[in-house]
Amino acid sequence: MVPNLLWSIINLTPICIFCFTLVKLKLIYIFLLISFIPLFFKNSFIDKFQIAKSIEFYKKLGVHKINSVAQNGSIINKILKNKFPDHRIVVPNKSSISNLIAQTYIFEKFHLMTFLFFNAIIIYSLIYSYWYWAIIILLTNIAYNIYPNLLQQYIRIKLRIFNKKQKTKVNEHGF
Repeated sequence: MVPNLLWSIINLTPICIFCFTLVKLKLIYIFLLISFIPLFFKNSFIDKFQIAKSIEFYKKLGVHKINSVAQNGSIINKILKNKFPDHRIVVPNKSSISNLIAQTYIFEKFHLMTFLFFNAIIIYSLIYSYWYWAIIILLTNIAYNIYPNLLQQYIRIKLRIFNKKQKTKVNEHGF
C-alpha cells in the first residue's frame, strides 16, 4: 500500500495545487460531479474501453513493467512470498479469479473517474492559458490514470487466460 500512497501523492500534488490556487471551488465541485459518471458504468461497458485482446499489445506499451511495482504486482508478491511462503494472490478456483477480475473493474472505474477530472482541469487550464499546468497535469494523467487502466485490462486478460488453463486442467483430469 505504501508504493500506491507515494505514487498518489506524487501524481495528485500538482492537480491539487492547481485546483486550490487557480480554480474556483464551485467549478471544482462541478468537475467532481461529472467525474463520478464512470461509477455507474456496467462492467460490460467498461470492457468496450479495452484496447486489445492479447497481452502482447500491452507488453509493447510497457504495461507489464507497471505491474511489477503495482499494489499486487510481482515485487510485492515476491516480498510476501518470502515472508509467507504459502501466500497466493491467484488461487486456482473460480471465486478467487472472479473476485480479482471484479477488483480490476473497481480500480478501472476509479481511474476513469480521476481521468475525467484531470481532463476537465486540463481543458480549464488550456482555456485560461495555463500551458505549464496543462502539460504537467496531462503527464500525471497519463501516469496516474491511463497506464493504471491499461494495467487493469492487462490483468483481466491474464486472469482469463489463467482461468481457461485451470478449466482445461480440470477437464483433462476429470475433477
